[in-house]
Order: sequence, then structure tokens, then C-alpha cells
Amino acid sequence: MGTTQLETAPEPKYWHLKTVLSEALDQDFAVGEVLPNERELAARFGVARATLRQALEQLELEGRLQRRRGVGTTVAPPRVGVAVGSAQHSWPGESVDGWEPLDAAETLPTAAVLKLLGTGGAFAADQPVHTVRRTRVTHGQAVAAELLYVPAASVPGLPAIEAPAGPARARAVLRELQRLVLDGQDRSVELGSARADDAKELDRLPGAPVLVVTTRYFTAAGTAAVSVATYRADTCRLTFGDSGNVEITHEPRVAS
Repeated sequence: MGTTQLETAPEPKYWHLKTVLSEALDQDFAVGEVLPNERELAARFGVARATLRQALEQLELEGRLQRRRGVGTTVAPPRVGVAVGSAQHSWPGESVDGWEPLDAAETLPTAAVLKLLGTGGAFAADQPVHTVRRTRVTHGQAVAAELLYVPAASVPGLPAIEAPAGPARARAVLRELQRLVLDGQDRSVELGSARADDAKELDRLPGAPVLVVTTRYFTAAGTAAVSVATYRADTCRLTFGDSGNVEITHEPRVAS
């Protein structure tokens, strides 16, 4: 059997440099330490700056480096392990889930939100949707931002004037949602790029890699709510299991 072209292709320069840089991070730099600028690094390793940028971008994607506004490129701490349990059967905010409500607003759904919620059942396309913003913080660092979309039809008992905005309004929406009987939920995960709002919330640069976890909550009438949670890809590692809880733990980095 012949050798494929892919098997004979030489290793890209940036990939080899990424390995060298990774070893240097383990040996010569401490967590949180700011790396020298690109010019100094390129001279140190004898490579073009374009090659260096490719290697740095790959290390950022793998969670070894962080780019911070006004600081520069720093050595990242160990990734936060986030267990996403497939057997979780609870509404958002029903227990101590690590999320902090920030705000809630009532608007007509966009095309993207309509696609997430679907149509039919108790939800109609011309009905308003409550958008609840929440953030997830661990050890003083924001690791995820969430937008929870709740059709007004799902929470008909929500007071119209009490707590019109802010965290109190968000908690009121969650409280009414929890009055429903949850039949089930499904969840999907994909790699994405940070939107401007998410980037600001998570102290990231727009376009930085993120992990997007979308969860749909179902009642007998259909989709009652949809959560779109954006996790920092540089600091979070999602794990899956049968646990019903969503927990955040810190684990030491294993050197490759």
C-alpha cells in the first residue's frame, strides 16, 4: 500500500515551534508571567514573526496562553474542569449552579432566537421573549456568560411591573420558570468565536475561541426555554458524565 501525500508532508514550522514554546513555558515561565514581545521571541527562536504568531495562536487555543487587554500575552493557569452532566434534570437557577443573575429584558425574538426555540406548542413567533443574562465565576474569574431565552408564554404569571430590570427581574423570571414541570432537556457543544458582548464579559478579545453550550428545556407543551452559555476555551475544559450536577473543579496541568 502506497504512502499518502499527507504522511510524507513535512511538519509545519509553526507546529514544531509550538512544541518548543510549550516546553519553554513549562521550564522558563511561571503562571501569569507576561511573555516577551513578538520581536524578542522571534529573535530568540530564530523564526519569522508570522510563524511565531501561528504558534502563539495555537497555544492560546490549547489553553496554554492568554491574551489580556492592556497586559499582553501571559502564561495561562491550569484549565478549569467543567463537568456537564447528561442526566441533569433541573431548571436554570433551581439549585446552587454557580450562575449569578445579572439582568433580564423583554423583546421580540430575533431570527436566531426563533430558530433555537422553534415554533408550535405554547410558543408563537410574534410573542415576546425574556432574555436573562447570567455569568459564572470561579475563584474570582468569570469563566462563562449565558443568555437564557424564555418565551413570555412559559412564564405567564410573571408580574409586569415588579422588578422591571436588573438581577431582581432575572431572578423573577427564573422563579416563574421553575414552577413548570420539566420533561427533559438536550445539550450540544461547539467551538465558536467570542462576540463583542461575551468578550467584554469574559475579559477576552473579540473573536477569541470559546466553547458554546446550548441547552433546550422541554415541558409537555414543547420548548420552554433555551440557554446559550459561552465558556472561555482557554481556561475551561468540558467533561461529560452521568452526574446530574454541573461542577467546576481545578485540576493540575499534565505536562505533555
